Amino acid sequence: MSRFIALIAFALTILAGVTAQAGSPEAEDSVLNDPGRRFAVRLHAELGFLSVLEHRLKLGTDGTYVDLRDDMGQDTLFAFGRLSTDLDLGWDRRHTIVLLYQPLQLESQAISDRDLVVEDAVYRAGTPINFRYSFPYWRISYLYDILPGDAEVGFGGSLQIRNANLEYASQDGVQLRASRNVGPVPVVKFRGRGFVRGRFWMGGEVDGFYAPIRYINGGRSDVEGAIVDASLRGGLALQHGVDAFLNLRYIGGGARGTSSDPDPFSDGFNANWLHFLTLSLGVSLR
Repeated sequence: MSRFIALIAFALTILAGVTAQAGSPEAEDSVLNDPGRRFAVRLHAELGFLSVLEHRLKLGTDGTYVDLRDDMGQDTLFAFGRLSTDLDLGWDRRHTIVLLYQPLQLESQAISDRDLVVEDAVYRAGTPINFRYSFPYWRISYLYDILPGDAEVGFGGSLQIRNANLEYASQDGVQLRASRNVGPVPVVKFRGRGFVRGRFWMGGEVDGFYAPIRYINGGRSDVEGAIVDASLRGGLALQHGVDAFLNLRYIGGGARGTSSDPDPFSDGFNANWLHFLTLSLGVSLR
């Protein structure tokens, strides 16, 4: 919880610091948008790598708390990508709808040096294991920009659809244990962006929530959950509405509790906490 609060404060500091100078290149001709229309579309894509800083998982009340970075081979770099679209509305374009798709799948192989209990199954030391952590999500957001002109400091909210699929599978095919969960998650959103010198700009963004009860976390049982998706990026505004940027992102959070609709062979208990860092190159069309 303390990390969540610190990251929110960090993101707000970024947002306050990126209020821009006037006279940016935003008004130039765009490959997508006519300046006379009451709406504008912006497209964004990123590609880079993800590093697991910390990732711990426990399936089943009597299960082993597994360090996935050390025990399941997540101590390497994974491919990372992200796609999003902004729809700016109104003559001043200060109302924004954001659509995001974030694929997130980590697959690894390992031989544990100790017995691992996963739900009601025991994977003995020396067993080769295929592990899959799949957690893609879709998010729709609304932002209101409180600053007129080229600078942006936006506040709003999001609705995120989680789609979790976690699997332990012995390579001989004898044992397989999986945990699956789909559901909506309400999120608070902040974003800021501004030109700092000529065509160079900086921006910051954070989506986050903390939910200790089922009425907030989108589930049917009292499962504690949290998420932080915070980024800092810098870029260059090119001609015809094209931007290139470098993005540093932190993805963290998790959940702990017992599901009211558990999978077979499980009592429904799940504890999963993670801290990821990504670095990506991106391009935007505005």
